[in-house]
Amino acid sequence: MKIFLDTADIDEIRIAARWGILDGVTTNPTLYAKVGGASYEAILQEICKIKSGQVSAAVVAADVEGMLEEGRHFAKLAPNIVVKIPMSEEGLEAISRLAEEGIKTNCTLVFTANQGLLAAKAGASLISPFVGRLDDINQDGMIVIRELAEIFAIHDIDAEVLAASIRNPVHMTQAALAGADIATLPFKVLQQMVHHPLTDKGIIQFRADWEKARAALAEKKGD
Repeated sequence: MKIFLDTADIDEIRIAARWGILDGVTTNPTLYAKVGGASYEAILQEICKIKSGQVSAAVVAADVEGMLEEGRHFAKLAPNIVVKIPMSEEGLEAISRLAEEGIKTNCTLVFTANQGLLAAKAGASLISPFVGRLDDINQDGMIVIRELAEIFAIHDIDAEVLAASIRNPVHMTQAALAGADIATLPFKVLQQMVHHPLTDKGIIQFRADWEKARAALAEKKGD
């Protein structure tokens, strides 16, 4: 399963890239608003310089022509840009028309397998079910991941299932087991995946034992 970072924070992306585990990035205007600074386009271009993997850029227009205009603009910024378009009647048309132009899209705000199937049929490259938001309303978000993964496998559909709205490390494990091709997560959840209290305790203990052994050796040589 590929791991994407859901952020517009350049520092977070650079750190994850140095770890060697980052495959791509998803962004949106809300995430950009949290960091501010340069323009959204400049942030996207900087991200694309850090990672050669897919970088999702979200449109804000609600009408087809507006989505197409924004999508074409984003696609010109870098070859690895994927245009993120919401699931809607207008979104499906925009996805279909951009696909005809060879522009990859990520259909976002997917909450059912039916929505995901329609987006894939329209030509979306990535399908993004929001598992956390489904959990928030007492539905099992991972069911949509499992259903889409199975549907795409049965019918040999090329679109990838991208588990979004990841809230914790458990979601990551569940998404991987459910067959998600990709999961996108906040940096804080990525950090939580790295750490475990027994790991942290073990590192401290190893270092303490090493220093103790060095001190004993130094004392022995002094004798």
